Amino acid sequence: MRDGERPASGAALRTQLIAACRELTRRGLTHGTSGNVSARCDARRFLISPSGMDYETLQADDVPLMDLEGRWFGARRPSSEWRFHRDIFRSRPEVDAIVHTHSPHATALACTGRGIPAFHYMVAIAGGVDVRCAAYHTFGTQELSQAALAALQGRKACLLANHGVIATGRDLQSALALAGEVENLARQYSVALSLGGVTLLDEAEMARVLEKFRNYGQQDAVDPDLLFGGAEPDAARGS
Repeated sequence: MRDGERPASGAALRTQLIAACRELTRRGLTHGTSGNVSARCDARRFLISPSGMDYETLQADDVPLMDLEGRWFGARRPSSEWRFHRDIFRSRPEVDAIVHTHSPHATALACTGRGIPAFHYMVAIAGGVDVRCAAYHTFGTQELSQAALAALQGRKACLLANHGVIATGRDLQSALALAGEVENLARQYSVALSLGGVTLLDEAEMARVLEKFRNYGQQDAVDPDLLFGGAEPDAARGS
């Protein structure tokens, strides 16, 4: 959590995490029980989606709590990918939420060993001049976690070879949004590759874009109670 921020209560954060899991399916970012979601509770603990459960059936008590030592608490086993969630939270204090998907176009690119280069300026939304693709390792292993950490160095998202996508954020909403952006970029890049002769933006232009992205988007805080289909907000403030 950022300094001065008040974390959501355990019950509220569990509700938000379940809603985020269901959003993966609704947005076409995953299929069945693939993918997983986590959210930081405090400096030492995080919630993570359980292993192999239908998102539509999840209840608050199904969401395991983990600490940064890898211990888990609750009635359900955590996602098999808990290691890279734990290690990202350990090494990236600015990250409070992680979304892992098997979204179709990004996963297809990852199955060719490709990342997403600077074919479009929106690649900078992931924090750098490209979206890297981590080397393949068996799912759930420490080796995969290490590869993901390397690919995420200086980035907010990466692909995982022959596997899927990791997207991070300051909260569940921003991590989900970034996962969607990566999938959209992967779809566009795949189409561009099929047409041939993809033109890449140079480093100077991407540096300009990255600087502009430092203040990109709306700056007002989002009420967590309004995320993922909650009550409609009051009339927009200001003009």
